[in-house]
Amino acid sequence: MTRVVIIGGGIIGLSAAWELHLRGASVIVLDARTAGMAASAANAGYIATSLPGPVPTPGLVRTSMKWMMDPESPLYIRPRANRQFLTWLYQFWRACNSSAYDAGLEASATLLQGTNAVMQGWRDAGIAFEMHDFGRLTAYQQQSVMEKDLAAYDKMAVFGHQRPEAMHGEVLHEFEPALSREITAAYYMKGERTVEPISLVKGLIASLERVGVDIRNGSPVVDIIHSGNRVVSVRTPTEQIDADHVLIAAGAWSGEIGKLVGARLPIQGGKGYALDFDAAQGKPQRSISLRDAKVAVTPFNGGLRLSGTMELTGLSDDLNMRRIAAIHSAGKRFLNLVPDEPTHIRSGMRPMAPDGLPVLGRVGRFSNLTVATGHSMLGVTMAAVSAKHMAELITTGEAPEVLAPFSADRFRGIL
Repeated sequence: MTRVVIIGGGIIGLSAAWELHLRGASVIVLDARTAGMAASAANAGYIATSLPGPVPTPGLVRTSMKWMMDPESPLYIRPRANRQFLTWLYQFWRACNSSAYDAGLEASATLLQGTNAVMQGWRDAGIAFEMHDFGRLTAYQQQSVMEKDLAAYDKMAVFGHQRPEAMHGEVLHEFEPALSREITAAYYMKGERTVEPISLVKGLIASLERVGVDIRNGSPVVDIIHSGNRVVSVRTPTEQIDADHVLIAAGAWSGEIGKLVGARLPIQGGKGYALDFDAAQGKPQRSISLRDAKVAVTPFNGGLRLSGTMELTGLSDDLNMRRIAAIHSAGKRFLNLVPDEPTHIRSGMRPMAPDGLPVLGRVGRFSNLTVATGHSMLGVTMAAVSAKHMAELITTGEAPEVLAPFSADRFRGIL
């Protein structure tokens, strides 16, 4: 039985642990803090398969320069004299063009085929989590902006996604009464699913522990021991663990883990926030993306969540209360009956590669060291299929063709 040590207990690491268990591997998951309670718990919970484009988009360079001067903007980049970060930022801006975006969209859409089937398989196997199929509404102040965005869906027809239904005026407000009158237009993606992310990670943890997967919290990895082109063990402050294979799935910290074996994984942390509210009345009937404010609105069984922002400010747990207030303000402006105070504020560091795409595959010269990180704003969306393909690579030694665009080798010579 292959013994796999997974470094990182977020949604990617936990998903990989389950898929590896299904293939007969013995799995140990090491998390520096508490499994599932970082970025995996602080997101909108969208399974956004219909238009999974990367964060770098055409025109974002000019917009991001303007946003850098606004502490309440959806994207904030803290200038800092760090060579590694400046190199990453330069590559990020280089990726803000149509050809890179289209290639990334195609690769991501291809990877995501079969997502719903894999997640349904999890539920059928007894993994319990909250999931809704009430679709997602993308809401706009101006119809002209919506029409421009809708054109992007023409590229998704080959993947079975049709241009979504557009609505305006009274028809829209009858369809979703939670929207304020500042919203004049929206389009509706009927097939989009939503999960409550904390229930998902807790469901995975419960099922993994039930089948004997060893999840160790408070176990930061301080070294990876290797001999030649193979890793042989990992070391924490308290123990050394032998491994037949090691998977780095440490989210925004994956780049730091890679340094332990001399690997250069250009991953930056993009901090986001989630505000939870008790909202028994006036909750939306479906998930809503507030396009102008770039705020995600998610109704769960236990309340309402507003989430958003992207802060490239380094690996930090600090809370920027001004940016949190901007998310809350957008909710109160564009929705009816958002409570005055959140019951809980969460933050998480999304792992960001400079081209906005995941990093999936082997690491450097090592035959038994792989990485699964860089899922940006699509961690929950991509977790199931990333785990499925990574488990195939780890247990068979053969990389599925669908992983080719996400190889870590694409960064050779950049850093």
